[in-house]
Amino acid sequence: MTEAYELECIKCKESYPKDEILYVCRRCGGLLDVKYDYSAVNVDEIDACVGESVGKRAALRGVWRFRELLPFSEDVSPVSIGEGNTPLYRCERLGKKLGVELFVKHEGLNPTGSFKDRGMTVGVTKALELGVRGVACASTGNTSASLAVFAARASLPCYVLLPKGKVALGKLAQAIMHGAKVFSLQGNFDDALRVVVEFCEQENVYLLNSVNPFRLEGQKTIAFEIALQLTLGDVVGGSSERSVRKSRDYWEVPDRVVLPVGNAGNISAIFKGFVELKRLGLTESIPKMTGIQAEGAAPIVHAFKAGADEITPVEHPETIATAIRIGNPVNAPKALHAIKSSDGYAEAVSDAEITAAQIELARYEGIGVEPASASSFAGLKKLVEAGIVERDESVVCIATGNLLKDPERAVSVCEAPIEVPASVEALKKAIAAQHH
Repeated sequence: MTEAYELECIKCKESYPKDEILYVCRRCGGLLDVKYDYSAVNVDEIDACVGESVGKRAALRGVWRFRELLPFSEDVSPVSIGEGNTPLYRCERLGKKLGVELFVKHEGLNPTGSFKDRGMTVGVTKALELGVRGVACASTGNTSASLAVFAARASLPCYVLLPKGKVALGKLAQAIMHGAKVFSLQGNFDDALRVVVEFCEQENVYLLNSVNPFRLEGQKTIAFEIALQLTLGDVVGGSSERSVRKSRDYWEVPDRVVLPVGNAGNISAIFKGFVELKRLGLTESIPKMTGIQAEGAAPIVHAFKAGADEITPVEHPETIATAIRIGNPVNAPKALHAIKSSDGYAEAVSDAEITAAQIELARYEGIGVEPASASSFAGLKKLVEAGIVERDESVVCIATGNLLKDPERAVSVCEAPIEVPASVEALKKAIAAQHH
């Protein structure tokens, strides 16, 4: 862990002490970033991750394995539920169909079923360090589920604002079961975020939406794990050629990372992770960051394609992919910077394309994801067909949430169970009928 850091505005570069509770710049309203003194980072200890028994890092897994690049002193005890260390799948069948070397990083296999756990382990640990009265968030579902679990673990009061009727039941159940005070707001996610920001400022409650720069520090470890897994050949279904480190000098990175974009914190965080690896001399390049939004909630895509530096919010966002149904993403400036700086791209996909991709991931590769997660693969397909993604690229798609987050949607788009009488003959007859 490192204590050599401060908060810095990405817009005007104003800096703030690390122990000040602040979410945006007081001077210009810009987003904040955690800025490290990289000369104080123990690079050798991070690089020891590639050894099976080298360094104190070897015994750790998940987010806290990379503690040299997390904003805490050595004596801080993390609030953890075993987050991170999610599998990287090699998807040969779908990759062959598209003509790319395809991997899927399944963040839906985090303890609460989404990538949000990475940010919450850092965010809630920081909340305890700062001595706040409680934690809160606005959410489309996954953020609230994760925060409720970590708050319970840390014995902190938790307040959650959800847009009424817009949250999948699997996510709502997690927040309620783990003791969060859940409020159903008459409005959309953007309304909920506006209200919870004001509430936190007035009540000394710690806001843990992705506008909080410390939360993104946990999420950047997705980049670290991707590079480490490719370097070590720690890939599910990986071929023998990836069983050893290819270079003595550098970790491996893919040509491109494709991921869903909602409030836009994750693409920003993963980009930062890859930038840090390159800055520390551990990698040679940064993947092309490619953000995918649903057609009914695509302000970042519209801004990117228009060459604009700022988004025009979508007033009434709509999509079946509830996790990315956000019309005014707070981290849009960071996301646009990540995409443009990495020579990446942004694309929108239809609900029909998302559903088709969700079914393909499940039936071709055995990877069950919620609709928002499937948007990454849906977008990749579209970009390969358009010639924007070259057919020999190595691509990692990020699956952000588990299938069981939204079981109602899964049931609605799949075939209904076939009812049969209680006899073997009837069963065989029904099976035979399916083959005709």
